[in-house]
Amino acid sequence: MIDIRGFLKQTTKGSKSTKYIFVSGGVLSGLGKGVTAASLGVLLKEQGYNVTNIKCENYLNLDSGNINPVEHGDVFLCEDGLEADLDLGSYERFLGREVGFKNFTTMGQIYSTVIERTKNLEYGGATVDAIPYVPEEVIRRIREASMDYDVVLIELGGTAGEYQNIVYYEAYRIMKMTLPKDVILLHVTYFPAPSHINELKSKPTQLSVKALNSMGIQPDFIVGRGELEIDDKRKEKVAYFCTMNKEDIISNPDCKSIYEIPIIFNRQNFSQKVLTKLGLKSRKILITDWKAMVENIYSKKENKVKIGIIAKYIATGDYELKDSYTSLLESISHSSWHEKIEVEIVFINAESLEKKDAAAVASLKGLDGIIVPIGWGARGVEGKIEAIRFARENKIPYLGLCYGMQLASVEFARNVAGLKDSNTEEVNKNAEHQIIHSIPFEAKYQKIKGDGASMRLGAYDCILKPGTLAHEIYTKHAAFKEAKKNLISERHRHRFEFNNEYRKALEDKGFVISGTSPDDFFVEMIELPRKTHPFFLATQAHPEYKSAPLKPHPIFIEYLRAIWAEKAKKK
Repeated sequence: MIDIRGFLKQTTKGSKSTKYIFVSGGVLSGLGKGVTAASLGVLLKEQGYNVTNIKCENYLNLDSGNINPVEHGDVFLCEDGLEADLDLGSYERFLGREVGFKNFTTMGQIYSTVIERTKNLEYGGATVDAIPYVPEEVIRRIREASMDYDVVLIELGGTAGEYQNIVYYEAYRIMKMTLPKDVILLHVTYFPAPSHINELKSKPTQLSVKALNSMGIQPDFIVGRGELEIDDKRKEKVAYFCTMNKEDIISNPDCKSIYEIPIIFNRQNFSQKVLTKLGLKSRKILITDWKAMVENIYSKKENKVKIGIIAKYIATGDYELKDSYTSLLESISHSSWHEKIEVEIVFINAESLEKKDAAAVASLKGLDGIIVPIGWGARGVEGKIEAIRFARENKIPYLGLCYGMQLASVEFARNVAGLKDSNTEEVNKNAEHQIIHSIPFEAKYQKIKGDGASMRLGAYDCILKPGTLAHEIYTKHAAFKEAKKNLISERHRHRFEFNNEYRKALEDKGFVISGTSPDDFFVEMIELPRKTHPFFLATQAHPEYKSAPLKPHPIFIEYLRAIWAEKAKKK
Protein backbone atom coordinates (compact mmCIF):
# COMPACT_ATOMS: atom_id res chain seq x y z
CA MET A 1 0.00 0.00 0.00
CA ILE A 2 1.14 3.55 -0.68
CA ASP A 3 1.47 6.41 1.77
CA ILE A 4 -1.58 8.32 0.49
CA ARG A 5 -0.83 11.53 2.35
CA GLY A 6 2.78 11.70 1.18
CA PHE A 7 1.80 10.64 -2.33
CA LEU A 8 -0.86 13.33 -2.74
CA LYS A 9 1.21 16.03 -1.10
CA GLN A 10 3.64 15.71 -4.01
CA THR A 11 1.15 17.82 -5.97
CA THR A 12 1.85 20.85 -3.75
CA LYS A 13 3.30 23.98 -5.27
CA GLY A 14 5.22 25.88 -2.60
CA SER A 15 3.03 25.86 0.48
CA LYS A 16 -0.21 25.55 -1.46
CA SER A 17 -1.91 22.14 -1.81
CA THR A 18 -3.88 20.98 -4.81
CA LYS A 19 -7.62 20.87 -4.07
CA TYR A 20 -9.84 18.03 -5.28
CA ILE A 21 -13.53 18.34 -6.13
CA PHE A 22 -15.29 15.05 -6.84
CA VAL A 23 -18.51 15.20 -8.85
CA SER A 24 -20.81 12.20 -8.41
CA GLY A 25 -24.28 11.48 -9.73
CA GLY A 26 -27.43 9.94 -8.39
CA VAL A 27 -30.91 8.70 -9.39
CA LEU A 28 -30.31 8.37 -13.15
CA SER A 29 -27.65 8.78 -15.81
CA GLY A 30 -27.51 11.64 -18.28
CA LEU A 31 -28.17 14.37 -15.71
CA GLY A 32 -25.19 16.41 -16.80
CA LYS A 33 -22.38 15.74 -14.33
CA GLY A 34 -19.86 16.63 -17.03
CA VAL A 35 -21.49 19.95 -17.85
CA THR A 36 -21.86 20.67 -14.11
CA ALA A 37 -18.13 19.99 -13.57
CA ALA A 38 -17.19 22.05 -16.64
CA SER A 39 -19.45 24.95 -15.61
CA LEU A 40 -17.99 25.11 -12.12
CA GLY A 41 -14.57 24.95 -13.75
CA VAL A 42 -15.41 28.09 -15.73
CA LEU A 43 -16.17 29.96 -12.51
CA LEU A 44 -13.08 28.69 -10.69
CA LYS A 45 -10.93 29.66 -13.66
CA GLU A 46 -12.52 33.12 -13.58
CA GLN A 47 -11.64 33.25 -9.89
CA GLY A 48 -8.00 33.04 -10.95
CA TYR A 49 -7.28 29.39 -10.26
CA ASN A 50 -5.54 26.92 -12.56
CA VAL A 51 -8.19 24.26 -13.14
CA THR A 52 -8.43 20.90 -14.91
CA ASN A 53 -11.00 18.11 -15.16
CA ILE A 54 -10.77 14.31 -14.98
CA LYS A 55 -13.37 11.72 -16.02
CA CYS A 56 -13.50 8.27 -14.37
CA GLU A 57 -15.55 5.80 -16.42
CA ASN A 58 -17.07 2.52 -15.19
CA TYR A 59 -16.62 0.32 -18.25
CA LEU A 60 -13.87 -2.20 -18.93
CA ASN A 61 -13.09 -0.74 -22.35
CA LEU A 62 -9.65 0.87 -22.39
CA ASP A 63 -11.08 3.93 -24.13
CA SER A 64 -14.32 5.00 -25.83
CA GLY A 65 -13.13 4.34 -29.37
CA ASN A 66 -14.75 0.95 -29.91
CA ILE A 67 -18.08 1.70 -28.25
CA ASN A 68 -21.11 2.05 -30.51
CA PRO A 69 -21.93 5.80 -30.56
CA VAL A 70 -25.66 5.01 -30.45
CA GLU A 71 -25.05 3.28 -27.13
CA HIS A 72 -22.68 5.76 -25.52
CA GLY A 73 -22.78 8.95 -27.58
CA ASP A 74 -20.12 10.82 -29.51
CA VAL A 75 -16.51 9.78 -29.03
CA PHE A 76 -14.48 12.90 -28.26
CA LEU A 77 -11.10 12.94 -29.98
CA CYS A 78 -8.28 14.65 -28.09
CA GLU A 79 -5.13 16.30 -29.39
CA ASP A 80 -2.93 13.47 -28.09
CA GLY A 81 -5.01 10.78 -29.82
CA LEU A 82 -7.24 9.75 -26.92
CA GLU A 83 -10.70 8.54 -27.93
CA ALA A 84 -12.73 9.58 -24.91
CA ASP A 85 -16.18 10.12 -23.48
CA LEU A 86 -18.05 13.16 -24.79
CA ASP A 87 -17.71 14.84 -21.35
CA LEU A 88 -14.08 15.60 -22.24
CA GLY A 89 -15.47 17.68 -25.08
CA SER A 90 -17.43 19.69 -22.53
CA TYR A 91 -14.25 20.22 -20.51
CA GLU A 92 -12.37 21.55 -23.56
CA ARG A 93 -15.20 23.72 -24.85
CA PHE A 94 -15.98 25.30 -21.47
CA LEU A 95 -12.45 25.76 -20.14
CA GLY A 96 -10.69 26.45 -23.44
CA ARG A 97 -7.95 24.02 -22.43
CA GLU A 98 -6.84 20.78 -24.09
CA VAL A 99 -7.34 17.52 -22.24
CA GLY A 100 -6.08 14.04 -23.03
CA PHE A 101 -4.92 10.69 -21.69
CA LYS A 102 -4.19 12.00 -18.20
CA ASN A 103 -7.73 13.36 -17.93
CA PHE A 104 -9.50 10.11 -18.68
CA THR A 105 -9.51 6.74 -16.97
CA THR A 106 -11.66 3.64 -17.24
CA MET A 107 -12.13 0.64 -15.00
CA GLY A 108 -10.49 -1.40 -17.74
CA GLN A 109 -7.35 0.74 -17.61
CA ILE A 110 -7.22 0.52 -13.81
CA TYR A 111 -7.63 -3.25 -13.54
CA SER A 112 -5.21 -3.85 -16.43
CA THR A 113 -2.56 -1.77 -14.67
CA VAL A 114 -3.05 -3.46 -11.30
CA ILE A 115 -2.92 -6.94 -12.85
CA GLU A 116 0.19 -6.08 -14.86
CA ARG A 117 1.93 -4.75 -11.76
CA THR A 118 0.98 -7.89 -9.89
CA LYS A 119 2.60 -10.00 -12.62
CA ASN A 120 5.73 -7.85 -12.37
CA LEU A 121 5.94 -8.28 -8.55
CA GLU A 122 5.63 -4.52 -8.06
CA TYR A 123 3.55 -5.02 -4.93
CA GLY A 124 6.31 -6.89 -3.11
CA GLY A 125 4.53 -10.23 -2.96
CA ALA A 126 1.44 -8.85 -1.22
CA THR A 127 -1.99 -10.38 -1.57
CA VAL A 128 -3.47 -7.84 -3.99
CA ASP A 129 -7.10 -7.38 -3.01
CA ALA A 130 -9.46 -4.98 -4.81
CA ILE A 131 -9.44 -2.81 -1.69
CA PRO A 132 -7.14 -0.95 -1.20
CA TYR A 133 -5.01 -1.60 -4.31
CA VAL A 134 -7.57 -0.67 -6.97
CA PRO A 135 -8.66 2.61 -5.29
CA GLU A 136 -5.00 3.43 -4.79
CA GLU A 137 -4.44 3.08 -8.54
CA VAL A 138 -7.33 5.51 -9.04
CA ILE A 139 -5.65 7.93 -6.62
CA ARG A 140 -2.32 7.52 -8.42
CA ARG A 141 -3.96 8.49 -11.71
CA ILE A 142 -5.68 11.48 -10.14
CA ARG A 143 -2.37 12.64 -8.73
CA GLU A 144 -0.64 12.27 -12.12
CA ALA A 145 -3.29 14.44 -13.77
CA SER A 146 -3.22 16.99 -10.95
CA MET A 147 0.40 18.10 -11.16
CA ASP A 148 0.72 21.91 -11.32
CA TYR A 149 -3.00 22.58 -10.94
CA ASP A 150 -4.71 24.47 -8.11
CA VAL A 151 -8.06 22.74 -8.41
CA VAL A 152 -8.98 19.42 -10.02
CA LEU A 153 -12.58 18.42 -10.77
CA ILE A 154 -13.01 14.63 -10.86
CA GLU A 155 -16.21 13.35 -12.46
CA LEU A 156 -17.27 9.86 -11.41
CA GLY A 157 -19.14 7.90 -14.07
CA GLY A 158 -22.48 6.25 -13.41
CA THR A 159 -24.62 6.79 -10.33
CA ALA A 160 -24.14 6.20 -6.62
CA GLY A 161 -25.11 2.68 -5.60
CA GLU A 162 -23.84 0.88 -8.71
CA TYR A 163 -21.40 -1.91 -7.98
CA GLN A 164 -19.26 -1.00 -11.03
CA ASN A 165 -18.01 2.29 -9.62
CA ILE A 166 -17.62 1.59 -5.91
CA VAL A 167 -13.82 1.73 -6.16
CA TYR A 168 -14.05 5.37 -7.29
CA TYR A 169 -16.11 6.24 -4.23
CA GLU A 170 -13.62 4.33 -2.08
CA ALA A 171 -10.83 6.41 -3.63
CA TYR A 172 -12.75 9.54 -2.67
CA ARG A 173 -13.31 8.25 0.88
CA ILE A 174 -9.60 7.51 1.33
CA MET A 175 -8.61 10.92 -0.02
CA LYS A 176 -11.19 12.71 2.12
CA MET A 177 -10.03 10.85 5.20
CA THR A 178 -6.39 11.66 4.42
CA LEU A 179 -6.75 15.28 3.29
CA PRO A 180 -10.07 16.48 4.80
CA LYS A 181 -9.44 20.16 4.04
CA ASP A 182 -8.44 19.57 0.44
CA VAL A 183 -11.21 17.23 -0.80
CA ILE A 184 -14.94 17.83 -1.25
CA LEU A 185 -17.78 16.09 -3.10
CA LEU A 186 -20.61 17.54 -5.19
CA HIS A 187 -23.53 15.18 -5.73
CA VAL A 188 -25.66 15.81 -8.83
CA THR A 189 -29.19 14.44 -8.39
CA TYR A 190 -32.61 14.61 -10.00
CA PHE A 191 -35.65 16.48 -8.71
CA PRO A 192 -38.58 15.21 -10.82
CA ALA A 193 -41.77 17.20 -11.27
CA PRO A 194 -44.52 14.64 -12.08
CA SER A 195 -47.20 16.31 -14.20
CA HIS A 196 -50.05 14.94 -12.09
CA ILE A 197 -48.53 16.45 -8.93
CA ASN A 198 -47.06 19.70 -10.29
CA GLU A 199 -44.30 20.07 -7.71
CA LEU A 200 -40.67 19.06 -7.41
CA LYS A 201 -40.11 15.85 -5.47
CA SER A 202 -37.03 15.46 -3.28
CA LYS A 203 -37.32 11.78 -2.30
CA PRO A 204 -35.04 10.50 -5.13
CA THR A 205 -32.33 12.87 -3.90
CA GLN A 206 -32.78 11.72 -0.30
CA LEU A 207 -32.42 8.08 -1.31
CA SER A 208 -29.37 8.83 -3.44
CA VAL A 209 -27.65 10.58 -0.55
CA LYS A 210 -28.55 7.57 1.61
CA ALA A 211 -26.62 5.41 -0.88
CA LEU A 212 -23.62 7.70 -0.42
CA ASN A 213 -23.96 7.55 3.36
CA SER A 214 -23.92 3.75 3.21
CA MET A 215 -20.40 4.04 1.74
CA GLY A 216 -19.29 6.37 4.54
CA ILE A 217 -19.61 9.47 2.35
CA GLN A 218 -21.42 12.73 3.12
CA PRO A 219 -21.73 15.19 0.21
CA ASP A 220 -20.59 18.77 0.68
CA PHE A 221 -22.98 20.09 -1.99
CA ILE A 222 -26.04 18.81 -3.80
CA VAL A 223 -26.58 20.11 -7.32
CA GLY A 224 -30.23 19.54 -8.11
CA ARG A 225 -31.19 18.93 -11.72
CA GLY A 226 -34.80 19.36 -12.74
CA GLU A 227 -37.20 21.03 -15.09
CA LEU A 228 -37.70 23.84 -12.59
CA GLU A 229 -35.73 25.86 -10.05
CA ILE A 230 -35.43 24.18 -6.67
CA ASP A 231 -37.43 26.32 -4.26
CA ASP A 232 -36.60 27.04 -0.62
CA LYS A 233 -39.07 24.48 0.71
CA ARG A 234 -37.40 21.66 -1.23
CA LYS A 235 -33.95 22.92 -0.22
CA GLU A 236 -34.97 22.96 3.45
CA LYS A 237 -36.39 19.44 3.18
CA VAL A 238 -33.28 18.02 1.53
CA ALA A 239 -30.99 19.84 3.95
CA TYR A 240 -32.91 18.39 6.93
CA PHE A 241 -33.01 14.79 5.71
CA CYS A 242 -29.49 14.81 4.26
CA THR A 243 -27.76 16.59 7.18
CA MET A 244 -26.72 19.63 5.15
CA ASN A 245 -27.01 23.39 5.10
CA LYS A 246 -29.72 24.79 2.86
CA GLU A 247 -27.13 27.11 1.25
CA ASP A 248 -25.27 24.06 -0.01
CA ILE A 249 -28.18 22.91 -2.18
CA ILE A 250 -27.52 24.38 -5.65
CA SER A 251 -30.26 24.61 -8.26
CA ASN A 252 -29.48 23.53 -11.81
CA PRO A 253 -32.75 23.81 -13.75
CA ASP A 254 -33.34 23.08 -17.42
CA CYS A 255 -32.31 25.93 -19.71
CA LYS A 256 -32.22 26.53 -23.45
CA SER A 257 -28.45 26.27 -23.66
CA ILE A 258 -25.94 24.45 -21.46
CA TYR A 259 -23.73 27.53 -21.75
CA GLU A 260 -26.11 29.37 -19.44
CA ILE A 261 -25.25 27.04 -16.54
CA PRO A 262 -22.13 28.94 -15.38
CA ILE A 263 -24.30 32.05 -15.16
CA ILE A 264 -26.97 30.18 -13.17
CA PHE A 265 -24.30 28.87 -10.81
CA ASN A 266 -22.70 32.29 -10.46
CA ARG A 267 -26.02 33.82 -9.38
CA GLN A 268 -25.97 31.35 -6.48
CA ASN A 269 -22.34 32.21 -5.57
CA PHE A 270 -21.45 28.57 -6.17
CA SER A 271 -17.72 29.11 -6.75
CA GLN A 272 -17.42 31.28 -3.63
CA LYS A 273 -19.09 28.58 -1.52
CA VAL A 274 -16.83 25.88 -2.97
CA LEU A 275 -13.67 27.90 -2.40
CA THR A 276 -14.69 28.68 1.17
CA LYS A 277 -15.03 24.95 1.93
CA LEU A 278 -11.61 24.37 0.38
CA GLY A 279 -10.02 27.19 2.37
CA LEU A 280 -9.23 29.27 -0.70
CA LYS A 281 -9.78 32.96 -1.33
CA SER A 282 -12.70 34.03 -3.50
CA ARG A 283 -14.09 37.21 -4.98
CA LYS A 284 -17.13 38.44 -6.83
CA ILE A 285 -16.83 37.54 -10.51
CA LEU A 286 -18.72 38.92 -13.49
CA ILE A 287 -17.95 36.38 -16.29
CA THR A 288 -18.66 39.20 -18.76
CA ASP A 289 -17.53 37.35 -21.90
CA TRP A 290 -19.65 34.36 -20.98
CA LYS A 291 -22.75 36.48 -20.38
CA ALA A 292 -22.28 38.27 -23.71
CA MET A 293 -21.98 34.93 -25.49
CA VAL A 294 -25.18 33.58 -23.89
CA GLU A 295 -27.01 36.81 -24.73
CA ASN A 296 -25.93 36.29 -28.32
CA ILE A 297 -27.11 32.67 -28.21
CA TYR A 298 -30.57 33.74 -27.10
CA SER A 299 -30.86 36.75 -29.41
CA LYS A 300 -33.28 36.59 -32.31
CA LYS A 301 -31.63 35.63 -35.60
CA GLU A 302 -33.06 37.24 -38.72
CA ASN A 303 -31.38 34.85 -41.15
CA LYS A 304 -32.17 31.15 -41.20
CA VAL A 305 -30.73 28.17 -43.07
CA LYS A 306 -31.39 24.43 -43.13
CA ILE A 307 -28.51 21.95 -43.02
CA GLY A 308 -28.91 18.24 -43.59
CA ILE A 309 -26.65 15.80 -41.78
CA ILE A 310 -26.52 12.45 -43.54
CA ALA A 311 -26.36 10.19 -40.50
CA LYS A 312 -26.34 6.53 -39.58
CA TYR A 313 -25.99 6.62 -35.78
CA ILE A 314 -29.33 8.13 -34.82
CA ALA A 315 -31.78 5.35 -33.96
CA THR A 316 -32.07 3.77 -30.50
CA GLY A 317 -35.27 1.77 -30.18
CA ASP A 318 -38.19 4.11 -30.86
CA TYR A 319 -36.11 7.22 -30.19
CA GLU A 320 -33.80 9.44 -32.21
CA LEU A 321 -30.43 9.99 -30.57
CA LYS A 322 -28.37 13.08 -31.38
CA ASP A 323 -25.58 12.47 -28.86
CA SER A 324 -23.75 10.48 -31.53
CA TYR A 325 -22.95 13.76 -33.28
CA THR A 326 -22.52 16.07 -30.27
CA SER A 327 -19.23 17.66 -31.36
CA LEU A 328 -20.52 18.33 -34.87
CA LEU A 329 -23.75 19.86 -33.59
CA GLU A 330 -21.81 22.00 -31.12
CA SER A 331 -19.50 23.24 -33.89
CA ILE A 332 -22.43 24.24 -36.08
CA SER A 333 -24.01 26.04 -33.13
CA HIS A 334 -20.80 27.92 -32.31
CA SER A 335 -20.56 29.27 -35.85
CA SER A 336 -24.29 30.04 -36.02
CA TRP A 337 -24.03 32.23 -32.90
CA HIS A 338 -20.90 33.86 -34.27
CA GLU A 339 -22.62 34.66 -37.58
CA LYS A 340 -26.05 35.39 -36.02
CA ILE A 341 -27.65 32.86 -38.35
CA GLU A 342 -30.29 30.45 -37.10
CA VAL A 343 -29.58 26.90 -38.22
CA GLU A 344 -32.21 24.21 -38.55
CA ILE A 345 -30.61 20.76 -38.43
CA VAL A 346 -32.27 17.93 -40.31
CA PHE A 347 -31.02 14.39 -39.77
CA ILE A 348 -31.44 12.25 -42.88
CA ASN A 349 -30.98 8.54 -42.43
CA ALA A 350 -28.29 7.32 -44.83
CA GLU A 351 -29.88 3.88 -45.03
CA SER A 352 -33.18 5.41 -46.10
CA LEU A 353 -31.40 7.24 -48.91
CA GLU A 354 -29.65 4.02 -49.85
CA LYS A 355 -33.03 2.30 -50.15
CA LYS A 356 -34.29 5.29 -52.20
CA ASP A 357 -37.01 6.00 -49.68
CA ALA A 358 -39.18 8.70 -51.29
CA ALA A 359 -39.40 10.87 -48.17
CA ALA A 360 -35.63 10.75 -47.56
CA VAL A 361 -34.82 11.58 -51.20
CA ALA A 362 -37.34 14.43 -51.19
CA SER A 363 -35.83 15.89 -48.01
CA LEU A 364 -32.58 16.59 -49.86
CA LYS A 365 -34.32 19.11 -52.07
CA GLY A 366 -35.16 21.49 -49.25
CA LEU A 367 -31.64 21.78 -47.86
CA ASP A 368 -29.36 24.82 -47.96
CA GLY A 369 -26.31 22.77 -46.96
CA ILE A 370 -25.27 19.12 -46.67
CA ILE A 371 -22.78 17.53 -44.29
CA VAL A 372 -21.54 13.94 -44.38
CA PRO A 373 -19.80 13.29 -41.04
CA ILE A 374 -17.72 10.53 -39.51
CA GLY A 375 -18.84 6.95 -40.04
CA TRP A 376 -17.64 3.37 -40.16
CA GLY A 377 -18.52 0.32 -42.23
CA ALA A 378 -20.70 -0.33 -45.26
CA ARG A 379 -24.14 0.37 -43.80
CA GLY A 380 -25.67 3.45 -45.43
CA VAL A 381 -22.60 4.24 -47.56
CA GLU A 382 -24.45 4.34 -50.88
CA GLY A 383 -26.96 6.72 -49.29
CA LYS A 384 -24.15 9.02 -48.25
CA ILE A 385 -22.64 8.89 -51.73
CA GLU A 386 -26.01 9.74 -53.24
CA ALA A 387 -26.29 12.78 -50.97
CA ILE A 388 -22.79 13.90 -51.99
CA ARG A 389 -23.69 13.55 -55.66
CA PHE A 390 -26.83 15.60 -55.06
CA ALA A 391 -24.81 18.34 -53.34
CA ARG A 392 -22.20 18.43 -56.10
CA GLU A 393 -24.62 18.46 -59.01
CA ASN A 394 -27.02 20.95 -57.46
CA LYS A 395 -24.27 23.23 -56.14
CA ILE A 396 -25.42 22.92 -52.55
CA PRO A 397 -22.64 23.89 -50.09
CA TYR A 398 -21.06 20.65 -48.95
CA LEU A 399 -18.82 19.81 -46.00
CA GLY A 400 -17.30 16.35 -45.68
CA LEU A 401 -15.71 15.21 -42.44
CA CYS A 402 -13.48 12.10 -42.41
CA TYR A 403 -15.71 9.49 -44.08
CA GLY A 404 -17.33 12.48 -45.79
CA MET A 405 -14.03 13.20 -47.54
CA GLN A 406 -13.37 9.59 -48.44
CA LEU A 407 -16.84 9.08 -49.93
CA ALA A 408 -16.69 12.43 -51.75
CA SER A 409 -13.54 11.13 -53.44
CA VAL A 410 -15.32 7.90 -54.38
CA GLU A 411 -18.35 9.79 -55.71
CA PHE A 412 -16.14 12.03 -57.87
CA ALA A 413 -14.20 9.03 -59.20
CA ARG A 414 -17.41 7.25 -60.18
CA ASN A 415 -19.49 10.06 -61.59
CA VAL A 416 -16.95 12.60 -62.90
CA ALA A 417 -13.73 10.70 -63.60
CA GLY A 418 -15.65 7.78 -65.12
CA LEU A 419 -14.11 5.11 -62.86
CA LYS A 420 -17.41 3.33 -62.37
CA ASP A 421 -16.30 0.48 -60.13
CA SER A 422 -14.80 2.80 -57.49
CA ASN A 423 -15.12 2.30 -53.79
CA THR A 424 -13.34 2.29 -50.47
CA GLU A 425 -11.58 -0.86 -49.35
CA GLU A 426 -13.59 -0.64 -46.12
CA VAL A 427 -16.78 -1.34 -48.09
CA ASN A 428 -15.67 -3.46 -51.03
CA LYS A 429 -12.23 -5.05 -51.16
CA ASN A 430 -12.94 -6.40 -54.62
CA ALA A 431 -13.77 -3.09 -56.31
CA GLU A 432 -11.59 -2.40 -59.36
CA HIS A 433 -10.68 1.12 -58.22
CA GLN A 434 -9.76 1.33 -54.54
CA ILE A 435 -9.92 5.11 -54.23
CA ILE A 436 -9.64 4.77 -50.45
CA HIS A 437 -7.44 1.98 -49.12
CA SER A 438 -5.41 0.76 -46.17
CA ILE A 439 -1.67 1.30 -45.92
CA PRO A 440 1.06 -0.78 -44.26
CA PHE A 441 1.57 0.06 -40.61
CA GLU A 442 4.10 2.82 -39.95
CA ALA A 443 4.68 3.81 -36.32
CA LYS A 444 5.25 7.49 -37.07
CA TYR A 445 1.78 7.70 -38.64
CA GLN A 446 -0.43 5.15 -36.94
CA LYS A 447 -1.37 3.45 -33.71
CA ILE A 448 -2.46 -0.17 -33.35
CA LYS A 449 -6.10 -0.47 -32.31
CA GLY A 450 -7.04 -4.08 -31.70
CA ASP A 451 -6.06 -7.23 -33.61
CA GLY A 452 -3.51 -5.45 -35.75
CA ALA A 453 -5.85 -2.77 -37.11
CA SER A 454 -4.05 0.57 -37.38
CA MET A 455 -5.46 4.08 -37.13
CA ARG A 456 -4.30 7.65 -37.34
CA LEU A 457 -5.29 9.22 -34.03
CA GLY A 458 -4.75 12.73 -32.70
CA ALA A 459 -3.20 15.87 -34.14
CA TYR A 460 -1.41 15.75 -37.51
CA ASP A 461 0.09 18.57 -39.56
CA CYS A 462 -1.10 19.51 -43.03
CA ILE A 463 0.25 21.82 -45.74
CA LEU A 464 -2.43 23.83 -47.54
CA LYS A 465 -2.10 24.73 -51.20
CA PRO A 466 -2.19 28.51 -51.83
CA GLY A 467 -5.09 29.69 -53.94
CA THR A 468 -7.48 27.04 -52.64
CA LEU A 469 -10.61 27.52 -50.57
CA ALA A 470 -8.99 25.74 -47.62
CA HIS A 471 -5.97 28.06 -47.70
CA GLU A 472 -8.22 31.10 -47.95
CA ILE A 473 -10.23 30.02 -44.89
CA TYR A 474 -7.21 29.53 -42.65
CA THR A 475 -5.64 32.75 -43.93
CA LYS A 476 -8.76 34.79 -43.27
CA HIS A 477 -8.95 33.59 -39.65
CA ALA A 478 -5.18 33.57 -38.94
CA ALA A 479 -5.56 29.89 -38.04
CA PHE A 480 -2.23 28.57 -39.31
CA LYS A 481 0.16 26.73 -37.04
CA GLU A 482 2.95 28.27 -39.13
CA ALA A 483 1.69 30.75 -41.71
CA LYS A 484 4.98 31.00 -43.62
CA LYS A 485 4.86 27.25 -44.26
CA ASN A 486 1.09 27.17 -44.94
CA LEU A 487 1.01 24.66 -42.09
CA ILE A 488 -2.11 23.78 -40.08
CA SER A 489 -2.83 21.07 -37.52
CA GLU A 490 -6.09 19.15 -37.08
CA ARG A 491 -7.18 16.01 -35.27
CA HIS A 492 -7.59 12.68 -37.05
CA ARG A 493 -9.47 9.47 -36.29
CA HIS A 494 -9.61 7.03 -39.17
CA ARG A 495 -8.29 3.77 -40.54
CA PHE A 496 -8.19 4.20 -44.33
CA GLU A 497 -6.44 6.69 -46.63
CA PHE A 498 -6.77 8.28 -50.07
CA ASN A 499 -5.01 6.11 -52.64
CA ASN A 500 -2.24 8.22 -54.17
CA GLU A 501 -2.37 6.21 -57.42
CA TYR A 502 -5.58 8.07 -58.26
CA ARG A 503 -4.41 11.62 -57.61
CA LYS A 504 -3.67 12.48 -61.24
CA ALA A 505 -6.74 10.74 -62.68
CA LEU A 506 -9.05 12.74 -60.44
CA GLU A 507 -7.13 16.03 -60.66
CA ASP A 508 -7.26 15.86 -64.45
CA LYS A 509 -11.06 15.98 -64.13
CA GLY A 510 -11.11 19.03 -61.84
CA PHE A 511 -10.63 17.41 -58.43
CA VAL A 512 -8.59 19.71 -56.16
CA ILE A 513 -6.26 18.31 -53.53
CA SER A 514 -5.90 21.36 -51.31
CA GLY A 515 -4.11 19.85 -48.32
CA THR A 516 -1.52 17.13 -47.84
CA SER A 517 0.72 15.91 -45.05
CA PRO A 518 4.08 17.73 -44.88
CA ASP A 519 5.77 14.77 -46.61
CA ASP A 520 3.03 14.78 -49.30
CA PHE A 521 2.10 11.20 -48.46
CA PHE A 522 -1.44 11.73 -47.14
CA VAL A 523 -4.26 13.59 -48.87
CA GLU A 524 -5.81 15.65 -46.07
CA MET A 525 -8.21 18.06 -47.79
CA ILE A 526 -10.05 18.02 -51.09
CA GLU A 527 -12.38 20.49 -52.78
CA LEU A 528 -13.95 21.52 -56.04
CA PRO A 529 -12.99 24.72 -57.88
CA ARG A 530 -15.17 27.66 -56.86
CA LYS A 531 -15.88 28.35 -60.54
CA THR A 532 -17.82 25.07 -60.60
CA HIS A 533 -19.16 24.93 -57.04
CA PRO A 534 -19.77 27.65 -54.41
CA PHE A 535 -18.46 25.58 -51.48
CA PHE A 536 -17.41 21.96 -51.73
CA LEU A 537 -14.79 21.15 -49.10
CA ALA A 538 -13.93 17.90 -47.36
CA THR A 539 -11.23 16.99 -44.92
CA GLN A 540 -9.81 13.76 -43.58
CA ALA A 541 -9.53 15.56 -40.25
CA HIS A 542 -12.08 16.48 -37.59
CA PRO A 543 -12.26 20.26 -37.14
CA GLU A 544 -15.43 19.76 -35.07
CA TYR A 545 -13.30 18.59 -32.13
CA LYS A 546 -11.45 21.91 -31.92
CA SER A 547 -14.39 24.30 -32.03
CA ALA A 548 -15.42 26.21 -28.89
CA PRO A 549 -18.30 28.60 -28.13
CA LEU A 550 -15.96 31.55 -27.65
CA LYS A 551 -13.78 30.47 -30.58
CA PRO A 552 -15.70 28.72 -33.40
CA HIS A 553 -13.67 26.77 -35.93
CA PRO A 554 -12.96 28.76 -39.13
CA ILE A 555 -14.19 25.97 -41.43
CA PHE A 556 -17.66 26.02 -39.87
CA ILE A 557 -17.81 29.81 -39.91
CA GLU A 558 -16.97 29.97 -43.62
CA TYR A 559 -19.24 27.04 -44.44
CA LEU A 560 -22.16 28.83 -42.83
CA ARG A 561 -21.29 32.08 -44.59
CA ALA A 562 -21.24 30.25 -47.93
CA ILE A 563 -24.62 28.67 -47.23
CA TRP A 564 -26.18 32.04 -46.41
CA ALA A 565 -24.56 33.70 -49.44
CA GLU A 566 -26.04 31.07 -51.74
CA LYS A 567 -29.45 31.31 -50.13
CA ALA A 568 -29.40 35.11 -50.34
CA LYS A 569 -28.71 34.87 -54.10
CA LYS A 570 -31.91 32.88 -54.58
CA LYS A 571 -34.14 35.38 -52.81
